[in-house]
Amino acid sequence: MVDTSQLQKYSLFGGVLPEQIEKIKALFGYEQFNAGDTPMKEGAPNDKIYFIISGRVQVSKKGVPIAELKEGETFGEMELIDVMPSIATITALEPLEVVTISNRALYEISKLDPKAFSMMVMNLARDVSRRLRRMDELACKE
Repeated sequence: MVDTSQLQKYSLFGGVLPEQIEKIKALFGYEQFNAGDTPMKEGAPNDKIYFIISGRVQVSKKGVPIAELKEGETFGEMELIDVMPSIATITALEPLEVVTISNRALYEISKLDPKAFSMMVMNLARDVSRRLRRMDELACKE
């Protein structure tokens, strides 16, 4: 499993104490993918957020590449919140290691450590808000 100090670099864990992360870490998942694998496919069910520990991914929508994400970034936030099918396809550009938190794990965190849960949900809302602002700016460029 990934080191707690490494997880603290992700915005989702901002304000969450190391001892709180240690307490909930057993609920996290860990996955590896080969280059070319698709951890998420547009339109397919997804119920977890992915934290890129190593590697890079391409984000595409309707077959059109729209972004590239690397170590320290996340994907799957929207699906974790709204429990809808994946909005984009994520393709590993190189060997990929991720830590995941499923919707069920997030619920378990809410029972195990309500303060950590509250901070994580607030951070998640901030991340989604930042992305929405960025998309608004791109959509309104002249």
